Amino acid sequence: MTIQTEGTSPKRKILFVLAGICALGATFFAGTMVGFSVRPSVEAMAGITNKESSIQIGADFAPFWDAWKILNEKSIFAATTTDQQRVYGAIEGLAASYGDPYTTFFPPTEAQIFESDISGAFEGVGMEIGKRDGILVVVAPLKGSPAEKAGVRSGDKILKIDDTITTDMDTDEAVTHIRGKGGTTVKLTLFRDGEKEPLEISVVRAAIEIPTLETEKRKDGIFVIRLFSFTAKSPELFRGALREFVAFNNANPNNDKLILDLRGNPGGYLDAAVDMASWFLPVGSVVVKEDFGSKGEGQVHRSSGYNIFNKNLKFVILVDGGSASASEILAGALSEHGVAKLVGDKTFGKGSVQEVVPLTDNTFLKITVARWLTPNSKSINENGLTPEYVVKVTKEDLDKKRDAQMEKAIEVLTMP
Repeated sequence: MTIQTEGTSPKRKILFVLAGICALGATFFAGTMVGFSVRPSVEAMAGITNKESSIQIGADFAPFWDAWKILNEKSIFAATTTDQQRVYGAIEGLAASYGDPYTTFFPPTEAQIFESDISGAFEGVGMEIGKRDGILVVVAPLKGSPAEKAGVRSGDKILKIDDTITTDMDTDEAVTHIRGKGGTTVKLTLFRDGEKEPLEISVVRAAIEIPTLETEKRKDGIFVIRLFSFTAKSPELFRGALREFVAFNNANPNNDKLILDLRGNPGGYLDAAVDMASWFLPVGSVVVKEDFGSKGEGQVHRSSGYNIFNKNLKFVILVDGGSASASEILAGALSEHGVAKLVGDKTFGKGSVQEVVPLTDNTFLKITVARWLTPNSKSINENGLTPEYVVKVTKEDLDKKRDAQMEKAIEVLTMP
């Protein structure tokens, strides 16, 4: 789903940004037709209203109107669709023409599903999906979700959803196919690296509760925080986990070793990532940068400077291909500032910012407006983060239920 996933307050950013931008009204192509006035008879026939007249475009719209007229006259399916549905289809095509899998149009049904995602109340299989090299891929199944229990893994490529081939399907359309009423089943045809044949996995949908955090006090003196998502309540829960760690440390001065496990964490709120980084960085330290390209001046998000830990802290962050977005922001910041070492596998590479712009009261556009950069100005998008200590998970590890990445993290923390 990416996320999608990945509620918000006015200036809070997730895998996208929910901005309170005014509705533009039910304008065809959201004003793209602006300035075109040579075919009034076709416009009248199509029932187009609310045309703008203040923006000029450098394109000839005559072929579009010719196609509209010819399709209306000749297609045997003309009677099965409304003018408004055709307009929605045209906007979907316009959004797709930008070649960005995260820039999409949401007609009414899809918009309603998306909003249920953001509220955190939905029924489905519980996995974040994205797109890599034009192919739908599982970013991560949520902990304890139907997808995880059925055996879906990070990195699985989604070839079919039920009997629908996913070629040319964007992530939001895929979500509409995967979602459904709890108790119903969806069949996923997946291709997994290392397997010779595609896998068919049936997943029973259920009400999804997004998990957040759990802690572990290991007998070897290492404290582990497992963070599963960056929700609105994550900063408070993380603060409580750090209090546990401090108490654990005070009970035994040698317990100064911390592991933050971000494996399979698909991200969430930007504010949560910045707040968490602030516990380890001096005030004003750069956590992440937003690069708007030629569209505007970049923005820098800085540490609030809680900075309660001294240099004796030994800190490892576990990441893998299911670590995305806010996970990459937090891991990248603490790694580049020398606070923590990264162990695991290369992260997903979801480093773009989406803004949601209403078109009508029940439709909107989600548009990529910026890219995330690490403090050292490295682009997260597509590149991801490569850990200092790369540990690949093998089929043998999975069969033996051996966590080689955790073992390496413990080894790094106990190095002299």
